[in-house]
Amino acid sequence: MPIELIITIAAVVVSLLVFTWFLKVFKSTFGTALKIALIALALQVFFGIGPQVIWQRMMELVQQVWK
Repeated sequence: MPIELIITIAAVVVSLLVFTWFLKVFKSTFGTALKIALIALALQVFFGIGPQVIWQRMMELVQQVWK
């Protein structure tokens, strides 16, 4: 087998592994973002708590943790 063929096969295998990893990361990230968006929407619709209130409370929690 010529060396070029071995390098090409190795490159294809590495590319497939990286692409598979990327798809797993993307799927996980998209799922988490969708869950956060649904929670924020539910807080807005059912309790009238808007994004500004959520953000303000998160900042307060961070400040309390850093004290």
